[in-house]
Amino acid sequence: MSKIDRAVNIEDLRRLAQRRLPRVVFDYIDGGADSEVTLRENCSAFDAVTFRPRNAVANAPCKLQTTVLGMSFELPFIFAPVGSSRMFYPRGECVAAKEAGHAGTGYTLSTLSGCRLEDVKASTTGRAWYQLYLIGGREVASAAIARAKAAGFSALVVTIDTAVAGMRERDIRDGAKELISGNPLTMWPYLPQVLSRPGWLIDCLGDGGLMHFPNIVLPEGPLQYEDIGAALAQSTVTWDDLRWIREAWNGPIIVKGVMIGEDARKAVDAGADAIVVSNHGGRQLDSVAATIRALPEIVAAVGDRTEILLDGGIRRGSDVVKALCLGARAVLVGRAYAYGLGAGGGPGVARAIEILKSDIIRTLRLLGCHDVAALDRSYVMPPAQWLPPS
Repeated sequence: MSKIDRAVNIEDLRRLAQRRLPRVVFDYIDGGADSEVTLRENCSAFDAVTFRPRNAVANAPCKLQTTVLGMSFELPFIFAPVGSSRMFYPRGECVAAKEAGHAGTGYTLSTLSGCRLEDVKASTTGRAWYQLYLIGGREVASAAIARAKAAGFSALVVTIDTAVAGMRERDIRDGAKELISGNPLTMWPYLPQVLSRPGWLIDCLGDGGLMHFPNIVLPEGPLQYEDIGAALAQSTVTWDDLRWIREAWNGPIIVKGVMIGEDARKAVDAGADAIVVSNHGGRQLDSVAATIRALPEIVAAVGDRTEILLDGGIRRGSDVVKALCLGARAVLVGRAYAYGLGAGGGPGVARAIEILKSDIIRTLRLLGCHDVAALDRSYVMPPAQWLPPS
């Protein structure tokens, strides 16, 4: 039995990824903004939600299927967009999408992918969504939207919380900027962390070395890695942008990055077909609320007008169940599968899926509820201060 097969939970996969990846790459997955308050709160806030089980209930097969925007998924969790996944494992986006398809769930491809969106879509038998940044401006984004439409992506996920890149202190300390500079003098102090992971280095070099972004095609060619920070700062999404995005896409649009009821209402008024309660995994503005804490406010604001998804802090199947009880239609998982990808490619991603799936089934049986569609707030007790006034 391999180390990946012996992983009991997502934290085990996290530790395996830490052993395989250089510190600069692992911290890109693992880290958050500033003091990482929100990063930690995203996970710990789930502990404040307690279960209210129905016992002495006859055992029955558990139904995990759900629908989002009329699309069927075999699992109530979908893969979130995780940028630069090709750094974690050769052709990482294609590998992760393939495993999501095998499991009957969906994969969301980041604009900041190291693989062509056409190749990623072709690699999965499941639904694929395309996450959009406006990097390069309207013309460049429109070209990517057209490619995503032609490739068969089912929905567009528009991220609204990246006016600038968050202050990720781990990346600075690890020398992320210096390591991609190409200057041997600036790279030298940070090279030992890369050279100490020869397996990853061989994989990386065999996959073409430092990735670029083939889905952001500028007049001078694909966006290069060293230019991403400045490009993000010039790609703010506004509510007005949703008008031309809808005209260009003409399909389901999901707005990701909603954290307050007011923005949820604006998103729906602007034509969003679904929203994602998200704080970007604690990687943007620090000291914002955990997403599970913000969820009740969003549900109260627009739960009767649109479908609500949630991401952030999902590490166990019980976290998924708690989010569904509090009104999410499904959740997006990012780091949970990214740790598996970094630990060992496809088998690591498959193990992350199996861990979460088994956790959900066990939680449902112990709750006395055998269908995720039947979950509601009666199965949980969140802190009273999370709930909006009735």
